[in-house]
Amino acid sequence: MAKRVLAIGIEPGSADYSAFPQLTPELVRNYIDAQLLRITGLGYDVTSCLIDLDETAEAAVTSALREVSFDCVVIGAGLREPKERLLVFERVLNLVHQLAPNAAICFNTNPGDTAEAVQRWTAP
Repeated sequence: MAKRVLAIGIEPGSADYSAFPQLTPELVRNYIDAQLLRITGLGYDVTSCLIDLDETAEAAVTSALREVSFDCVVIGAGLREPKERLLVFERVLNLVHQLAPNAAICFNTNPGDTAEAVQRWTAP
């Protein structure tokens, strides 16, 4: 059976791109879609959990984590930066820790290296 991966990130339309003027919601969406396909192609069963930056974020993550048992949870770089998102990031990380205590946790550094983050911690 394929290892299950949950990919948590910010809904591209909700992100602030002022610190990354080279990125657009469309470009980020394309990166996300390409990475999800790549992870699947590597033999993983991947679920995407894109969140808004409001009170619905915790509910979306909780729902995804309760749906199935995950072997790995990757948290996107856009959720960790800028520092104004620290509280949302901490809430998400604590939910993962609480609801998926046996899952490896990893982080990508940009929208294009999610598969590498997963592979560092979980074999297919």
